[in-house]
Amino acid sequence: MHGNWSREKRIAGNKLSHLSGKQRQARMVNVAGKPVTERRARAEAWVRVGGAIARKLRSQGALAKGNVLETARLAGIFAAKQTANLIPMCHPLTLDDIAVQAELKGPLVRIESRITCAGKTGVEMEAMTAAAVAALTVYDMCKSAGKGIMIERLRLLEKSGGKSGHWQAS
Repeated sequence: MHGNWSREKRIAGNKLSHLSGKQRQARMVNVAGKPVTERRARAEAWVRVGGAIARKLRSQGALAKGNVLETARLAGIFAAKQTANLIPMCHPLTLDDIAVQAELKGPLVRIESRITCAGKTGVEMEAMTAAAVAALTVYDMCKSAGKGIMIERLRLLEKSGGKSGHWQAS
């Protein structure tokens, strides 16, 4: 077992930090020796709802299932807190702040999530999960008004903290 430990450390230093052993089995990364630092991440998702649905949302604020943007925002917050239950190699984290915004931009809904915690590992997956589930919620709440809705982009916008420091999408 001790021999595999040094091999795992070499693999982690190169790229494949979530693989271990000869069978290349997936595993959680050991963060026991890492310092606690403030971690932040922002992610976004875009949902193309189309002109007709966007006009309804703009004029009424809701569809048959209720307030779409507020429900999506709340779903994103709930999702961020459940990330470790959904994604096998994510560490459970105590999140200090979760903010999710959903706003109309023409025929699109733009969702942005911002997550903060003091921890030993980053919150990128929590931010991405929040944005993804908020986008799926927009789809669910709008699908009765139109079947051509598309979730177009999900991406990390920015992250900071930890050994790798600050990164921002171009």
